[in-house]
Amino acid sequence: MIVETEENAKKLKEAALELVAFSLKDKGCIDYDLYRSKSNNDRYMIVETWESEEALKAHTETEHYKRLSPELNKYSNLTVEKFDF
Repeated sequence: MIVETEENAKKLKEAALELVAFSLKDKGCIDYDLYRSKSNNDRYMIVETWESEEALKAHTETEHYKRLSPELNKYSNLTVEKFDF
């Protein structure tokens, strides 16, 4: 997530931390963290780890995800990438 202003960064961080707090309680969530780049302070990243694709899909159907995900898009240029390991 790339933010254009410090005000957007503040709002993004607020929404993202709320999303992290709720998501950590979702069934199948192994880890869910927010990071801010030390070299480019306009860049944030959420790294999430799920037990299964089904758990991730269920997460995307939760009230908190549906409410807060658009907020992240509103305050940043958001790119989503999935990785398998």
